[in-house]
Amino acid sequence: MGFARLYLSQIKDLSFYKLFGTGSDEGFTFKFNPLTNSGVYAILAVWSDENNARNSVIHSKIFQKYKARSKQNWTIFLKPISVRGSWSGKVPFLAEDNNTSGQIVALTRATIKFTTLLKFWKKVPDVQQLIRSDKNVLFKIGLGEVPGRQQVTFSIWPSQSAMNAFARHNGAHAEAIKSVRKDNWFSEELYARFKIVDEIGTWNLKSPLIVTENVEVT
Repeated sequence: MGFARLYLSQIKDLSFYKLFGTGSDEGFTFKFNPLTNSGVYAILAVWSDENNARNSVIHSKIFQKYKARSKQNWTIFLKPISVRGSWSGKVPFLAEDNNTSGQIVALTRATIKFTTLLKFWKKVPDVQQLIRSDKNVLFKIGLGEVPGRQQVTFSIWPSQSAMNAFARHNGAHAEAIKSVRKDNWFSEELYARFKIVDEIGTWNLKSPLIVTENVEVT
C-alpha cells in the first residue's frame, strides 16, 4: 500500500487520494483481529468525472495489480451531495445537488487532538454498540489513515431519513457529538454524504447494496 502513492500520483485527472488500513467490529478500534484486519485495505480516490474514474479503476496498472493479488475486491462509485470541513487542508469533494431518494453513503473523518485521544476512545465502544443494533445500516467499516489518531467511518444507509435517525438518536452517538463540539476534540474534520452510482465486485461474496432484511426506506 505504501508504494501505491507513486502509482496513484501518475494517474490522469486523479485530484485526491487516501490509503487506509481497516478496523474491526462496527467502526474503528485498537482491538486487532487478524481475520478481519490484516488483509483488508481501502483506497479513496477522487476524479474529475465518472468516466475517468471508471477507466482508471478498470485499466490502470496499480488497480489491476491489487485485483490480481486479492481474493476479493469491491469498488463503489459515488457522487458527493454534501461536504463540510476539510481533509489535509483541502476540500476534496465538489458537492452536487441531488435530492432523489435512495441509498446514502456517509463518510466522516477526523484528526483527533493528542490531548483528547483518551476521551475519544472511551466513547467508541458505546457508539459501536449503537450502530451494531441498528437494523437500517447496510454496511459499515472503520478506516485508519494514521492508526489511533486519523480515523474515518464509512457507512451505507437505505435512505437519508434512516441515516438522520441514527445520527440524531438520543444516545451514545448524540452524546459523543456533544462532547466533540463542547471540548473541541478534533484539529481537523470532514463530513460528506454521497449518492451511489455503481459498484464493481463483491464484499463477502455479495453486494452490500442488496437489501436482504426489512429496513426503513422512507
